[in-house]
Amino acid sequence: MSQLPLFDEPDRGRAGTQSTHPSSFEDRLAAAHAEAAVVAASLPAGVRFGTSSWAFPGWAGIVYPTGSTQGALAREGLRDYARHPLLRTVGIDRSYYAPIRIEDLKRYADQLPGGFPCCAKAPSAVTSPVSPGAGGAGRGSANPHYLDPDRFIEDMLEPFAVAFREHCGPFVIEFPPSRRGRAIDVAAFIDGLDRFLGALPRDFGYAVEVRDEVLLGEGYRTVLARHGVAHVYNYWSAMPMPGVQATRVPVDGAPFTVVRLLLRPGTWYEDQRERFRPFNRLVAPDAAMRADVAGIVARATPAERPVYVLVNNKAEGSAPLTIHALAEAVVAALRAS
Repeated sequence: MSQLPLFDEPDRGRAGTQSTHPSSFEDRLAAAHAEAAVVAASLPAGVRFGTSSWAFPGWAGIVYPTGSTQGALAREGLRDYARHPLLRTVGIDRSYYAPIRIEDLKRYADQLPGGFPCCAKAPSAVTSPVSPGAGGAGRGSANPHYLDPDRFIEDMLEPFAVAFREHCGPFVIEFPPSRRGRAIDVAAFIDGLDRFLGALPRDFGYAVEVRDEVLLGEGYRTVLARHGVAHVYNYWSAMPMPGVQATRVPVDGAPFTVVRLLLRPGTWYEDQRERFRPFNRLVAPDAAMRADVAGIVARATPAERPVYVLVNNKAEGSAPLTIHALAEAVVAALRAS
């Protein structure tokens, strides 16, 4: 299963104005790398930007030297991806939908330089309270493996330890939003999360992403701190802005910081996907979001905590171009602090 589609700047790579000749991609890429390298040199070593996934043909001339199919990039695109000066981590989303074969993990590892960490998503088989199946009679029924640490270890941690250990950044444990019209039992969630995190091996890092604002309370903060687990400051349809989340779950409460930029609050996946594809230009820059991210990174870096910022195409239109703008904003914020 290949990575799922993700994310567009009116000033960079305007759609409809570029040649599709391979040499034009290569020339544009060389210029983009040179510009990005200047910004990257001013970033603290522990700050890592990356995209939520990588298999996007529209990134030719931005990340990739030539046009390739989505399937080819999903299989072999990481080598070129990791050459970009500002792309120093990457999200692995496909693990949310099904376990990744050992052979695929080895193929990913073979394409990456040493010390290049990736942030893989925990499987929905353990983070969804209802059956995550695609359809059928089981859909909507209680998930017997919800918050099952043994299932998480077997399906994810063990294969990653065997074939991908050098490249394991924080595992992102994303909990889907509650179903419309159904109240959340906050105390039950916190108790279950506490037991789940307490049963996980401590030789990996973990970051929890929630999509219900009501969970961002004292109990949640306490559980994360108890287990040395980070909160994911997400930018998503029905969550408050990352800066607001940072007032409720302080940045200094974890050994590392994770930010995931997915969708502008109030927008939804299908609408943004159709609006932004082929993800080769910024369509909807969000200055407020960029300022929030720069502020979070600036608060994390004095303590030399690792920072991972993962960007989806659907945040502004093109994840790599958003990352360039964010990196510039972070450099400016650090110089001003």
